[in-house]
Order: sequence, then structure tokens, then C-alpha cells
Amino acid sequence: MAVVQFSLCFLFEVQYCNNQVLFFMNVLFVMENSHTFLYFAYGSNLLKERLQLKNPSAMIHCVGSLKDYKLVFGNHKGLASDRWHGGVATVEHSPCDEVWGVVWRMNMSDLDQENVRLGAYSPVEVSVKTQDQELYCRTYIMNSCVYAPPSPQYLKVIVMGAEQNGLPKDYQDKLRAIKTNKYEGPLPMMTELERALRRAKERPIASMR
Repeated sequence: MAVVQFSLCFLFEVQYCNNQVLFFMNVLFVMENSHTFLYFAYGSNLLKERLQLKNPSAMIHCVGSLKDYKLVFGNHKGLASDRWHGGVATVEHSPCDEVWGVVWRMNMSDLDQENVRLGAYSPVEVSVKTQDQELYCRTYIMNSCVYAPPSPQYLKVIVMGAEQNGLPKDYQDKLRAIKTNKYEGPLPMMTELERALRRAKERPIASMR
């Protein structure tokens, strides 16, 4: 009886210790990661330099797809985008479709987005399928979307982001085939982005000197 009691006590202690170790590992994991969140980008924020203009903390985590959704373009309540002069990206539920994108890890300080404050987009939690797992990420879906084609410049940024992050070739081809509104006027956002892209190209050269 004493041997059995000792064995039970020993097993209990081992189990207790294992649980404690797992508990503290989980606590440390949460503490380490509580200052960041995962964001699934599918539009112009596919391009690192575009996203980092307003969210410098963004670091790529992986590529993934959002099942049963499709990519569409439009404007909140039909109000044309002054920034892009055309429809901008959003996603909407669509069985059997999928949207490819990039999962970024960002600081919690970047959680507050201007378009959310203005009511144009709503934050939602989605399950993103990656190569070896599913991740719960935050993304943003447009409210009261009125469909409108994107400007060529806006679509170009999306395609550049898809190329930069190696999204599937057939998905890249699908993006390139999207019809635009053929806007040819100036876009200050593109000027700012082109400067950021030039700086990004110059950094590796400077680091080699």
C-alpha cells in the first residue's frame, strides 16, 4: 500500500510540475507576444514599403490564404478615394473562392487605423491558412462598399506586393487581369511610395560600403 501511495504521489508531483512548466511557458509566450498582433494584408499593404509608410513596425510573418472570400474593389458609400483615385481593395464572403495575402506581425501601437476610426473599415478576426498551420489574424473589411474599379497605380502596387512576397503565379496573373479605371493623373501617394522604394534599394548598397 505504501509503495502504491508513493507512486501515486510521485506521479501527481510529476504531473503538477509538468503543468507548472507548461503554464509558465504559456505565460512567457503571451508576455513576449502581447505587444504585437498578426495582420492579414490583401491589398496595397501586400507591398512592404507601402505598409511601412504608416506602420514601420511591420515585419513579414508568412504568406497565407483566406478561404471562402474573394477580392473586390470599391469605395465606402461610393465616396471615391482621394488617395488612390479609384476603388480600393476589400474582401467579401464567397464560398469556394480564396484570397491570397501576407501575414504581418505588427506592434499593438499600430492597431488603431485611420480608416477604422472614420468608419470606412471594420476590423475582423479571420482564420488564415498557411503552408503548415492556420493562424488567427486581424484584417479589415470595408463597410457599405460600392463597387468601383481601381486606378492602374493602385493595382500596380498590389501586383508589386504579390511579386515581392511570392504569391502563387496563377493568383498574380489573376491580379494583373483586373480592369482599372485608366486614371492617368497625379497621385502624391505614388510619389511618396516611389521614394520609399528607392531608399529600400539603396540600403543594401550602403551597408556594403
